Amino acid sequence: MTWLSPQRLWLLLAVAALAVVYVFVQRRRSRYAVRFTNLSLLDRVAPRRPGWRRHVPAALFLVMLALLVVGFARPQAEVQVPRERATVLVAVDVSRSMLATDVAPDRLTAAKAAARTFVAELPEQYNVGLVGFAGTASVFVPPGTDRSAVEAGIDRLAEGTAGRSGTAIGDAIAASLDQIRSLPAEDGEDAPPARVVVLSDGANTAGRDPADAAALAAELGVPIDAIAFGTAGGTITSDSGGGQPVPVDGQTLQAVADATGGAYFAAGNADELRAAYADIGSMVGFETEVQDVSARFIGIGLVLAVLAAAASLFWFARLP
Repeated sequence: MTWLSPQRLWLLLAVAALAVVYVFVQRRRSRYAVRFTNLSLLDRVAPRRPGWRRHVPAALFLVMLALLVVGFARPQAEVQVPRERATVLVAVDVSRSMLATDVAPDRLTAAKAAARTFVAELPEQYNVGLVGFAGTASVFVPPGTDRSAVEAGIDRLAEGTAGRSGTAIGDAIAASLDQIRSLPAEDGEDAPPARVVVLSDGANTAGRDPADAAALAAELGVPIDAIAFGTAGGTITSDSGGGQPVPVDGQTLQAVADATGGAYFAAGNADELRAAYADIGSMVGFETEVQDVSARFIGIGLVLAVLAAAASLFWFARLP
């Protein structure tokens, strides 16, 4: 937290001084009361009451003053603010290894279900596009606001590409960036912030070097969030009919995310994948701004002032 007028915090010393004076006065009143030698008279002129009650209004009042001083110093804090516009490209690996059944019913089916939920929960005004990749990358749906087109594209992800060998992560990123740059700019407005979400289960084995694509994304200011999906025990049926190991390998994806300021997730099951997409959704849907939060402290201080007045009226029939 930062302060626009930090020098005003020195007023907290005055509040602390009031607290010290209050304690001193209370102790002095106690010593004065015990000077009475006639205890029966003392009971009549100073009837016994629960001691803590008389301190509650004063304590609330002092805390209220401290909060008002903090608000007067104009504190600032980072606040999550919903974005009005954004462009999101979802890139999904549809290569042969995604047919592994270590994630039920298989990696690709689970990935499609999670991507469908992710897209459905994005704000309607966001541009959303879809890229599928194996040995090459293909744009299934250009970015736009038509969610039905994206959902239909997710259903078609495996057509003509599932079962192909190769994993072209670099090509998928490059294709996503091309789609982002192709969006027409609105008159008098900057291009909306963009983000690429890449899901894969392996390292790059074809096409463009992911490091080069990540460097271009970083230059354009486009973060890439990456999800490594699958387990170390994944297998597929080889051409000879035996089991072929296809363990998940997230090193390339993590390097891409780190290079672009994106987030990296490792998901070993459908629940973890949905959680990863949910975290990405919160990052896509909000941006962090530094805002004046003095109203928070002033508001709480005013509530405490009302409580102090109510307690004093209820117990002592007077305002503090």
